[in-house]
Amino acid sequence: MNQETKTITQPKEWIEVKRKPIYEFVKRTFDIVVSLLCLTVGLPVYLILILVIVICNPGNPFFIQERVGFNGRIFRMIKFRTMYRDADSHKSELKNECESDIHFKIKNDPRITKVGRFLRATSLDEIPQAINVLMNHMSIVGPRAYIISEQAQLPDDRLQVKPGLTCYWQITDTTKMSYGEQLELDYKYIRERGIWTDLKLIGKTIKVVLARKNC
Repeated sequence: MNQETKTITQPKEWIEVKRKPIYEFVKRTFDIVVSLLCLTVGLPVYLILILVIVICNPGNPFFIQERVGFNGRIFRMIKFRTMYRDADSHKSELKNECESDIHFKIKNDPRITKVGRFLRATSLDEIPQAINVLMNHMSIVGPRAYIISEQAQLPDDRLQVKPGLTCYWQITDTTKMSYGEQLELDYKYIRERGIWTDLKLIGKTIKVVLARKNC
């Protein structure tokens, strides 16, 4: 898909987010507890993954990239590296194969390592983002955090809530969606956000990950 500038379906009016003190306190407490448990309980497994990543393709086992977060603040998102070290240098060669209007995504991307495919299929590559959650850059549930150039093409009102590890976009096939349709997923969460909504999304995400693993 050609990566030229696309026309975005803007919301008819600015979506104002109402603050929910009790919900936000519970959500932040949940984020801290879950991220701490994730980082401590799984530490032996993460050390093994780091070793395998480095053996598969020597270099930094982590992929660190600037993303746009709450209220437009830039933060450095952390993931396990799933691609070869020189992946970015081959990006221009593959731009016509991109399947998404917004972010660079290719089916069977040749830049992904063998261990990287496993990490992506199981979503283990996203585990280090628990550090971002602990540092209050992200939440467990929230809209996707885009890179700076991608967010520049999107409305800023979607930045009124913290980005998350999962949301409606994680449990939906967004590759065939237009800008407007993907944006509507963000606004859907912004409108519906609450404890019950977050729990439902976490449950559905687990089902999607397990289904993907068993494919």
